[in-house]
Parts: sequence; C-alpha cells; structure tokens
Amino acid sequence: MALDHAFLNAVRAALPSDALIEDEASRRTYECDGLTGRRSIPDLVIIPANADDVRAAVRLCHAHGVPFVARGAGTGLSGGSLPVAEGVVIGLSRLNQILEVDLVRGHVVVQPGVTNLAVTKAVSAAGWYYAPDPSSQQVCTIGGNVAENSGGAHCLKHGFTVNHVLSADVVLPDGELVTLSRDDTGPDLLGLFVGSEGTLGIVVSATLRLLRTPQAVRTWLAGFESTDKAGDAVSQIIGSGILPSAIEMMDALTIQAAEAVVSAGYPAGAGAVLLVEVDGPQIQVDDDSAAIEAICRSCGAFEMRAADTADERARLWKGRKSAFAAVGRISPNYYVQDGVVPRTKLPEVLRSIAALEVEHGLRIGNVFHAGDGNLHPLVLYDAAIEGQAELAERVAVKILDLCIAAGGSLTGEHGVGVDKACSMPKLFGADDLGVMLRVRDAIDPAGIANPGKVFPTPRLCGEVPGPYRVHPLESAGLADRF
Repeated sequence: MALDHAFLNAVRAALPSDALIEDEASRRTYECDGLTGRRSIPDLVIIPANADDVRAAVRLCHAHGVPFVARGAGTGLSGGSLPVAEGVVIGLSRLNQILEVDLVRGHVVVQPGVTNLAVTKAVSAAGWYYAPDPSSQQVCTIGGNVAENSGGAHCLKHGFTVNHVLSADVVLPDGELVTLSRDDTGPDLLGLFVGSEGTLGIVVSATLRLLRTPQAVRTWLAGFESTDKAGDAVSQIIGSGILPSAIEMMDALTIQAAEAVVSAGYPAGAGAVLLVEVDGPQIQVDDDSAAIEAICRSCGAFEMRAADTADERARLWKGRKSAFAAVGRISPNYYVQDGVVPRTKLPEVLRSIAALEVEHGLRIGNVFHAGDGNLHPLVLYDAAIEGQAELAERVAVKILDLCIAAGGSLTGEHGVGVDKACSMPKLFGADDLGVMLRVRDAIDPAGIANPGKVFPTPRLCGEVPGPYRVHPLESAGLADRF
C-alpha cells in the first residue's frame, strides 16, 4: 500500500480492527462499481460501525491529506465510487438501521446502508411507501441514492430523491457533523448536497418523506410496431394533461432479452412496448385509463392489456425490471449510458442512436423512462474482441452528444462520476464549471472528498485524441485544484 505509515497507524489506533480491510485480496472487492470498465484497488478500506467511526475516519483523512471515497452497495453506473490513488474507501454497509418510523408525520429516519426497498417494506403494511424506485432498489442503498439523486420508474409523478429527503446528518470533509434540513433558512444546502456524488461529504442518516399507498393503481402494457409510434403516444399522453406515475419504453432488442430470461409475455413482434401506470383515487384512475387507451390505440398500439392487482402488475413490470440483467443473455458485455432529451425529441434521438448502430456495427438496446425523456441505451459489445470495449465507450459518448444537441442533459439519475466528467464542458461553460468548483472548494478546500469525479480535469481528459484546446478549468484558473 502507498499510504503513509503515520496515517495507517493513526487509523489503526482510532478504529476497531474489524473496521479495517488491509489485505489486497479483500480490498479487490471494492475496486469498481457497476461501471465495470474501470477498476482501481483501494489502498485501504474502512467499514465504520456508526457515525462516530465515520467522523473519526474522515478527520484522520483530513489531518493527513488522504483522499476518501464513500461507498454504498457499489451498484452505481458512472464510476462514482471508484477508488482513487493513495486513498481509502469508506464503506457504509454496517450503517444499515432504520432508526425511526413516524407515520403521524409521514417520515422515516434511516442510516445510509439501508436498502431502498427496505424502506417501503418497513411501512407498507401500514399503507405507506417510499416513492423513488431505482431498478436496483432491492440492493442499492439510501446513502448512494442521496449521493446520486436517484430516480426510478415512478419519478415522473413523484419526483427524485431530492424531493423526498427532508433532512440529513452529514459528515463534512473535515470531519464536522452537521444537520442539513429543508427548514433551514438561507440557501438550500440540503438541495446542494443531494446529488453531489460524494464530493461534499458523507451522509450518516437521512429523514425521508413517505407517501400514502394510493387507493387504486392500474398498469397498461401497449405494443407498437416502432419506437416512433410509441414515442408519439408518450408525447400525447403527457400533452393531454394526464400525469402517470410511470411511462417506460423498451425496444425490440431489450424485449427480446427480457423474454429470453423471464418470459414476460410481451406482445410478439413488437418494435416497442410502453408500460404506463396511473395511480390515485379510483375515479381518476378509470378516467385516465380510458384516455390512455384511446391515445395509444390512435398512435398505432396493436395490443393493450391492463393490470389492476399487485400480482398482475408485477408480471407486467417483470420484464422491465429485469431488462438490464437480461441483456447479459444476448451479449457478453454491455455499456449502460444515461442521458436526457425532451420528450418531443424521443423519436428523433432514437433514430440517431439506431444510425450509430449501423455506423459502428454494435447493437444498441433501449430501455428507459420515456415519461421524462431519461434514456438508458445499452451498447452491446464483446470485451474478448480487441478494441470493442473502447469502441463501445466512444459510441456511448456519441449518444451523450446526441442528447446535448437535442437540448437535453448528460445524466438523469446515474450521475456523472468519472464516466461523463470529460463531457461536462460540452454542456457547461468555463464560468459555470468555475462556479461549481468554487462551491466545492468552499466546503472541501483540501479536495479530498471523492476527487476526480464529476468535474473534468486535464489529467483525466487530456489524453482525448485530437488537437489541443484550452481546458475549461485552465481558463477558469482552477486546474491546480485537481
């Protein structure tokens, strides 16, 4: 390990021995997140048992100038929890308790290692649930959800994580423990922290807003000949004033993959399917359903099914929920991208993505949150074939370029991490990046909290082929920070 002996001795003295993982074989467990194309073995892994241990670890990192990376379940898809050189990983898996359930106020207090789905399981019998629902909700943790501002299928109506965090206890990069709340006066520091991808500190507990289970829920499955027709239906549904809780789309390739794995029973021969879910009072669900069915049929849906019971809905959702994993049955490897486009541009952008398939010879599957234009293209490749992994990454970057050109964004919910940092100047100018970095610098002047993530740096992006250009951080006078 390359860490200073004084730091290692201080950590060993301050924390229990079972909180430290030092042997290389065990440290390899933490070398990557869900973005498997990049790996880096941490020099030390610290697994705190409580908030005090987190503070002790961060204080020592601050005192010795050692960078740290907070890690939840490792399900992230942008390299956000990738270890850094001569740094430590602070794993939060042991902080996995639900500390308080207050149904009078409609909230829960949880530690960061609690899984997303566990929150709903804890309150569902009483008629409540936690709305953000990433596809990995069975295993992803609240700390990671807060760091990435995670969404999910039902964020269309109910919002992202930031809309459901009422307060958070946060260990800042110098080890100070602070409470950030929606009720604070002045700037919205809680909103600043949610989605900061670990660059501003570590959440050690969060108070989450719960929602009452709706009176009625209905899920529609609609089969279309093409993504163009399905995309038109999405625009018309939202344009009509209906606000479904979710609208998901899958194309022919991802339908094929899901059918091979879970036999979801999606319409044979469909070029695209929509899953449209509505919830609320029964009369509203009935009215919205009638309108949705009429719109889908007018846009060319050749098959429609409705599900009202929990079991029926689960069967329809099974294919969508398993889509990412199912693609592994039809391709040895795949690269998951995450970008956002205006709903009205969905057909146009999907056609451009199809053109990239032809141009580069790699299949691309599309499964995404159509209601808010959050695309998740899956670029299929075989890492055993020389050059294909690099080609897949280049195609994924071109997909982000398409999103930006369409008036969209780099990420909807997976975060920027290291994966998209070099694309940030395509969306933000030097002044914008400079302001972001000055905010980070005010909270973490030493630059030790998850360094190398989110922001482009000459070291990270300087090897991109092509003529030299002045780096945005250089022109902003901030390159020396990283």
